[in-house]
Amino acid sequence: MKRKSTWILSLGFALMMASCNNEDKSTASANTDTTSKVFSAKEEEVTYNSGDKTMHSFVVYDQNKEGKRPAVLVIPEWWGINDYVKNRARQLAQLGYIAIAVDMYGDGKVAATPDSAKAWAGPFYQDPALGKARFDAALEKIKSYPQTETGVIGAIGYCFGGTMVLNAAKLGDDLKGVVSFHGGLAGVQPDKSKLKAEVLVCHGGADPFVPQSDVDQFKKQMDSVGAKYTFKVYEGATHAFSNPDATENGKKFNMPISYNAAADTASWKEMISFFDRVLK
Repeated sequence: MKRKSTWILSLGFALMMASCNNEDKSTASANTDTTSKVFSAKEEEVTYNSGDKTMHSFVVYDQNKEGKRPAVLVIPEWWGINDYVKNRARQLAQLGYIAIAVDMYGDGKVAATPDSAKAWAGPFYQDPALGKARFDAALEKIKSYPQTETGVIGAIGYCFGGTMVLNAAKLGDDLKGVVSFHGGLAGVQPDKSKLKAEVLVCHGGADPFVPQSDVDQFKKQMDSVGAKYTFKVYEGATHAFSNPDATENGKKFNMPISYNAAADTASWKEMISFFDRVLK
């Protein structure tokens, strides 16, 4: 009896160990199956033509993400395609989009002073069709990527870029949504037959470059065509409130601009929620 009991105990222990080993393998397999892929940015400096100009833009997306995804164009401040706008494109890639930081001036030019920036940006305010042409060239470029879901595209813009994305939407570009961060509002008149995009405006309540009269006129025009838009005001925020370099640039060039961390964070969250709704 003692030998039989010992055999039974040994058999039970062996079965228990086998069960544990099988459970471990099953658990390991389940863990492997549910592990998400780590974000890995694929960055490319790209060139293409717009009229007689060669544009040098910047494309970024998650190369570990499978399949197509919505695209977002990022139009810079009047300084041009600098590190700030490229970093915003990187942030959008982390959110699951393919993004293109757009060279609007050509040759990848970046202004060193407000005088240069004003000289380069001026023609776009005087001729909205010029801005649309540069925007459309970038739009076609990003559509050429196999990662792009070509029917689901949005755009964001900063200061000068805010005006450009609002104009592109008003002039009829096939966009799902556009976001203006501290952008100029005195752009082209909206046309109900052309405006397809929903609009989000993130405006600094203390922006000396965009007077209340411009705000009122913008809202009146958008309301007159039944446009779908949201207008957010961040009290105390000045022009360029989303750019961490704004305070230093303001002091350097004697300009009434400064960074506002609260407005920056709040407006970016507004953009995320907006694009989650209109692009996904």
